[in-house]
Amino acid sequence: MQELDSVQEWVEDVGDKALRGLLAWLSEAYFRVETSGMENIPESGPVILVANHSGAWALDGFILNEVLDRDLPRQVDIMASSLVFRFPVVASTARKAGIFENDPTVGLSRLTEGRAVGLFPEGFAGVRKPFRQRYRLRTFSTGFAVTAMRAGAPVVPVSIVGAEEAYPKLGEVDFLAQLTGLPYFPVTTLLPLPSKWLISFGKPIPAPVRSDSFAERAAAARLLCDEAQATVQKMVDRDRARRTSPFH
Repeated sequence: MQELDSVQEWVEDVGDKALRGLLAWLSEAYFRVETSGMENIPESGPVILVANHSGAWALDGFILNEVLDRDLPRQVDIMASSLVFRFPVVASTARKAGIFENDPTVGLSRLTEGRAVGLFPEGFAGVRKPFRQRYRLRTFSTGFAVTAMRAGAPVVPVSIVGAEEAYPKLGEVDFLAQLTGLPYFPVTTLLPLPSKWLISFGKPIPAPVRSDSFAERAAAARLLCDEAQATVQKMVDRDRARRTSPFH
């Protein structure tokens, strides 16, 4: 039994090193990720990073985590779908990197400890949209805004441009989605295309003071959510215009 555990640990360790090396190569050499505004992320205290979600296979979460881990002095724990944790090596690497399963309660506990949390409020709707609708943000869920108010955490808007072209979603295969248990199975390229990525971090949006009134809290959360979404959309539009082409 101990030998099996040792073999499993060895496999996970080798897989973790290989996957992290691949992500580092993708971000630095293949996608040539450029970042701006990282100084807008507070150096301490609770903070929520909210980013647009795009690309058929949702590679943006792992690339964002890689860039933050490489360049930011503090750790940002990124919330991910439970699907990420269905694959042993990927799950092991994700946990070591601070990525955690989609659970608002866990996110709140981390924020109350003064930590930074990153998430994608569009959820699957962001990565499921067809390529012709690329970079048109889907409606943000208000969950992050409610959590931000409870934790007194500012919200940092994050724009990710490049993921749509890396894995363009051209269609879906329903029977493969049913076979694999995935929400959808995209028709896209086998390997990611070498798109040019720009990741920008905007100025923090303060969380409003939490009211005793449920109606006022709900209204304030909706306003914070809408402001964050509008800001991210403006940043995405700006950064798309900065590229001479999707691949340069």
